[in-house]
Amino acid sequence: MKTIIVVGGSKGIGKALVTKLLDYCKVINLSRSVPELSHDNLTHHKCDVLQDDLPDLETADALVYCPGSINLKPISRLSIEDFKNDFEINVLGAVKVIQKYLPLLKSSTYPSIVLFSTVAAKLGMPYHASIATAKSGVEGLVKSLGAELAPSMRINAIAPTVTDTDLASKLLRNDKMIENITERHPLKKFLSPEEVADMAEFLLSDNASSVSGQIFEMDCGIVSFKI
Repeated sequence: MKTIIVVGGSKGIGKALVTKLLDYCKVINLSRSVPELSHDNLTHHKCDVLQDDLPDLETADALVYCPGSINLKPISRLSIEDFKNDFEINVLGAVKVIQKYLPLLKSSTYPSIVLFSTVAAKLGMPYHASIATAKSGVEGLVKSLGAELAPSMRINAIAPTVTDTDLASKLLRNDKMIENITERHPLKKFLSPEEVADMAEFLLSDNASSVSGQIFEMDCGIVSFKI
């Protein structure tokens, strides 16, 4: 049975992924909040990955870093601290966790890492300067580490569009906003956490053994199509 470290597995996409993995994997969740589920295969460490020392673990076969931010402001209202905070949450937190657990992952057989980007790293969108900058850093990290860690380890990222999580609640806070978001996407939908978790689960699996250094846009057509 594989052991998978999930950072931020208490909410949103991370929670959906943990729920899927628990039936056949041991999951070690690192997050500030306690997951609203219990299972014999679940171990939780209360931890702020940006501030706290990361726990010492005995084994790991895969790592998923879920924390992110949605900080949407005009450039005139974005402070340097906004840029620093978004970069720290999205990039430096991932780097810290990868550096900590890389020796464990290297001891595994065909380990895998999954990170998260955003469609805003590919599609120019107003008010996304800070988060697009940070997530572009995530994509660069994936490309670089994919080359550095080959052939023994894989790393990929998922770049979702709007996903129905607490993090995106301000974008989906009433029926009109939900309608507008839906209509903006050529597939006339946005994402559920479970859909994104399905992609993460695939990338962690042996079925993705030939896939590394890739950014998977789950965009409901908003980046790919002009209709």
